[in-house]
Formats: sequence, C-alpha cells, structure tokens
Amino acid sequence: MQIENEYGHESRAFGAPGYAYLTWAAKMAVAMDTGVPWVMCKEDDAPDPVINTCNGFYCDYFSPNKPNKPTLWTEAWSGWFTEFAGPIQQRPVEDLSFAVTRFIQKGGSFVNYYMYHGGTNFGRTAGGPFITTSYDYDAPIDEYGLIRQPKYGHLKELHKTIKLCERALLSADPAETSLGTYAKAHVFSSESGGCAAFLSNYNPTSAARVTFNSMHYNLEPWSISILPDCKNVVFNTATVGVQTSQMQMFPTNSELLSWETFNEDISSADDDSTITVVGLLEQLNVTRDTSDYLWYSTRIDISSSESFLHGGHHPTLIVQSTGHAMHVFINGHLSGSAFGTREDRRFTFTGDVNLQAGSNIISVLSIAVGLPNNGPHFETWSTGVLGPVVLHGLDEGKKDLSWQKWSYQVGLKGEAMNLVSPNVISNVDWMKGSLFAQKQQPLTWYKAYFDAPDGDEPLALDMGSMGKGQVWINGQSIGRYWTVYAKGNCSGCSYSGTFRTTKCQFGCGQPTQRWYHVPRSWLKPTQNLLVLFEELGGDASKISFMKRSVTTVCAEVSEHHPNIKNWHIESQERPKEMSKPKVHLHCGSGQSISAIQFASFGTPSGTCGNFQKGTCHAPTSQAVLEKKCIGQQKCSVAASSSNFADPCPNMFKKLSVEAVCAPSTTTNA
Repeated sequence: MQIENEYGHESRAFGAPGYAYLTWAAKMAVAMDTGVPWVMCKEDDAPDPVINTCNGFYCDYFSPNKPNKPTLWTEAWSGWFTEFAGPIQQRPVEDLSFAVTRFIQKGGSFVNYYMYHGGTNFGRTAGGPFITTSYDYDAPIDEYGLIRQPKYGHLKELHKTIKLCERALLSADPAETSLGTYAKAHVFSSESGGCAAFLSNYNPTSAARVTFNSMHYNLEPWSISILPDCKNVVFNTATVGVQTSQMQMFPTNSELLSWETFNEDISSADDDSTITVVGLLEQLNVTRDTSDYLWYSTRIDISSSESFLHGGHHPTLIVQSTGHAMHVFINGHLSGSAFGTREDRRFTFTGDVNLQAGSNIISVLSIAVGLPNNGPHFETWSTGVLGPVVLHGLDEGKKDLSWQKWSYQVGLKGEAMNLVSPNVISNVDWMKGSLFAQKQQPLTWYKAYFDAPDGDEPLALDMGSMGKGQVWINGQSIGRYWTVYAKGNCSGCSYSGTFRTTKCQFGCGQPTQRWYHVPRSWLKPTQNLLVLFEELGGDASKISFMKRSVTTVCAEVSEHHPNIKNWHIESQERPKEMSKPKVHLHCGSGQSISAIQFASFGTPSGTCGNFQKGTCHAPTSQAVLEKKCIGQQKCSVAASSSNFADPCPNMFKKLSVEAVCAPSTTTNA
C-alpha cells in the first residue's frame, strides 16, 4: 500500500517541516496495521519500515535506503502524457522491455507499469495545466480499451520468459561478468534453482557477438537476451516477433440532428451576481475551481476630445496574465485572444481596441486549463489576470487600469442555468435553425440530439472543426477540447539509446487532439443530448461520431528467428525439438481477415504499412496466406521453405505479412 506520492522533492523544499510531515504520514500509515507493507514513491528518506521505491523510465540504477528492503519499481513509464500544442509522445517497446529486463537482471523484485491502460481526463480532471483530455500515454492497452500491438504482445512475451526463469530468480542473487566493452552477463544460478542468464549489450548502435558458457550469441544493439536455462535464447528485447496493429477512426451512421444555439452573455460590470473590488484578484481563490471561467470587468471613460476619435491611431490594450488563456471583449465585442503554454504560463494580450466616447466596458474572460500538479507551495501558483493592465495611446500617454475597480463573475451564465443537463426544463431561449445560416460567434452554446451508433466499437467525437471549449453528452462531461496545432521535433524515432520525452514525437503540424472518447455506457439507444460551449467560433455542423477499430495487422518472422517463441522450456531442460517460427495474425473482436495486402517469404524490407519485396521472393506467398487466413479472426503460418518452396536456397529468409481486418459477415444457411 502507498502513502503519499513522489513527495521527496517537495519534502526537501520544505526542509524540517517537510521531513516532520513525511515522518507523521509514515507513522500514521503503519499504525493502521493493515498487514501489508507500505511504500513511498521517490522518497529517498522514507522512514523504516516504509519502503522507498523508484518511478521513472529506467530504475536499474536504484537501490532502496536499507539493504533489508526489496527493490520495487512502482511506475515503469510506458509512454508520456500529451499537452495541448505539443506532439504525441511514444516510447518504443524495444526500449521499454530493455528497461524492465535491466531491472530484473539486476535483482529487482517488482515492476508496475504506468500506464498499462491509457485513459481519458473526463470533465475538468486533467492532471495539470494544459494536459489534454486524452491520457492515452502510448499504453499497451489504449485509451479506448483496444490492444496496442506490438507493445502489448512483446511485454506479454517478456513476462512469460521471466516466468520461465522463476526458480533461479527466486533462489539466487545475480553474478555479473563483463563480456566486452558494452556487454555483460547477469547469471542467477543455485544448487536447487537451476540457472538463468541475461546477456546485455548497452551499445546503442552496434550489435555484439559474445561468448558465454562456450557458446556464441549475437546481441542486438541496446538489448538483452534472456536464457532461462543459461543456454537457449528465448527472448531478445529488441527483436519483436509479435504482430503490429494499426488503428483508425471511421465514420458512423449516427447524425447530429435538431441543432439549436444560445449566446452566452458577455459580462457587464454591473451584473447582480458580480463582486466588485479595487485591483486584480487571483483566479482560483475567486472561483474555488467551481468553473474554468472567471470574468474580469472594468469601466473606462473616454473624453470626446481624445485624438484617436478624430482620425488618430486606436489605443493599444496590454493585459498580462499568469495563465492559462483569455478572451478580451470591448463593449461586448471580441477584441482578441491570448494563450499561455505548459512551459510558460505567463503570457500577454496586446491589441488595438475600439473605444468610443463616453463609458466603455473592458471584459476579460480568463480561463484555467487544469490545476497545478507538481511542485511545492501550490498556494503561490497564481492563475488569472494579475496585470498590469495598461492602455497606451491616449492623449495623457499610458493609463494603468490595474488598480481601478474591477467586477468579477464566476463561471458562465450557461453553467449557472445548467444548460448541459438533459433533466432540467429550462426557460432558455435556444435559437433553432440551420447552423450554415448563422455567423459563427464566440461564446456560443450548441445542442443537438443523436441516436447511439450501431455496433460495439469504441466511439469518439471528431471535434476538429471547432476551436476551444467543453462538451457534454447526456449531462456527462466528455472534457475540454482545444484544436491547437502540435509543435515539436517529429524528425524520427530510434528505439536505441536512453529514452527521453523529446525522443519519439509524432503529429507535428496536426491538432494535438482531434478525437474525444465517448463511453458507450453513457449513451441511450435514441435521443441522446449533446451540448457544447465554444469559446472562439468553429463549425459545429462538421462535428461527427467516429468509431475506432483495428484496420490492419502486420507480422514478421525470420526462418531461424533468434527470438524463438514457439517452444517452451519445462523443468529448465533444453527442448527436444524446435518447431518452425510462425507469423501470428489476430484481428479484433467481431472482425476477420478480409484481405492480404502484402505477403513475401524471402528478403522483404520496410515496416508495417510500407513493406516491399526484396530480390528474393516466393511467388506463392500471397496465395498461401490467403488460403490459410482469409475469413479467419486469427491465423498462424510457418516461415518455412516447405510452405512456400525455397525461392533462394542458402539465404537467410523471413516472412512479412500485412493483412486487412474488417467486420465479420455472417450469412444464414
């Protein structure tokens, strides 16, 4: 059981009170006498008997603070979260399995994956400022509950192999010997428990040929081979033998009907529900997180003699904010917007403003996008318009508005009226009519009805045509949406070398998040209510429901695969017979293989989606795969010359296949 989470860094920031707190937390937990050991993640000075544990991309370097405590890895990071305006981060399974095997070979006792199943930050529950609604995390099971291959299958093979080493791992400590500059052997051997060996090559670019127990082994770059009997390689972390699956979003048969709109009030400075004080207030202290939205409003009187009213340049308004987004309105008209980022929450709105003679209302809608999530002293993390707010270009020069009277209104009128609930009989004047005929306006509520899409595939809303806001279905919040484009370095991704969050980035130049997960359990068969609040504009007529499914599966296997998965070691004895390596293809639930897009036994090259035939190719490849696999949910085909007739004797051959998955069709006899 766990008490506190990653408090170590904060503990040091607080000094003696931090240590006193963590000591109290540990004592309180242990005193509950649950009969289960207690752990503290990333807490080097966890007091006995609490066990300090490691979280990270790699934890083989880690040792607990007492020799009698087991070595526990409480978070093995399978990927990384996504932030709005950032790219999608992925972690290759070759590196993740390498990291886990490094930990096991060193004598690690326990590994927990974070995340194993990706998730969704429904509502306003995102785990920090600017973190997206999707928390897919490149996990082995994706946000929608679909298996992500090869990540899921390769890890499954890893743990099956570690299970084969069980007796040796549990009855011995590892002995480490050098096999070369970057290569090592970690051997677990005991009189009673047999023998298991881990042969590692830490060189990120070159394979290693090593000799161990008078036998020769080839080790891929940045990899470990596992020998559950200290002789036979059953698994290599960099050699992926399981299939690769590709997911896609497809349109559904569900249409959004009977659209209606409602325009949110632009806050005025003398509304009944406002509070008025001198100066600018911190946002979260005012809203108490009951809403993402806080209106800041003030008045300014402009003399009719001001030069800009008689042909001069419009004044410039500068509004400084500490996060996270804002829209600026002058006399009820949108003047412009500005946004921060996760790395730099402080940002500035600068824009020419259209003021008139007499009284003018300046209204700023400040928006929080997630609460502070990491670091000490959250009470000092300010959010909102803290100024200065300054007008430049008046006859008197610049005018600082920061210490004027400001009015504050928490939340939106539509939130207060509970527009999102399907059960509230509202007296709201929703406007009926065609979306095409209406001018897109900021701060607009939309609602429509729809029937649940057919089938049982996971569902998503395509919000790519919208700007920024929130969306609800049958009163449940799907989350924040924001069509902001990803910046990053998407130039390439290699599994080898130490992994960092900037290493394998994807989706640059695309919206960071376009699809928003809709649980089918939230839907009724008919008359489901969709409500959304759009801050900027956007074309709601293009919103649509999509379903997610596996579209293609690929698999590759070599004739004499170094990663032989088709035999099992029982009682740590050498297998009597090695069966031929096979490609295994497996479509999703309710699907079958409808076509073989590519098949080649010989020397094909490329990766899933862009395989190419090599100089050596068996002409029967396609026909053999079609005969064995078409119409099946799953199939296995051996990579052997007996299956395909040998197209090039005395050459090292492999079988590469790409198959199309489609919904199964059943016919009545």
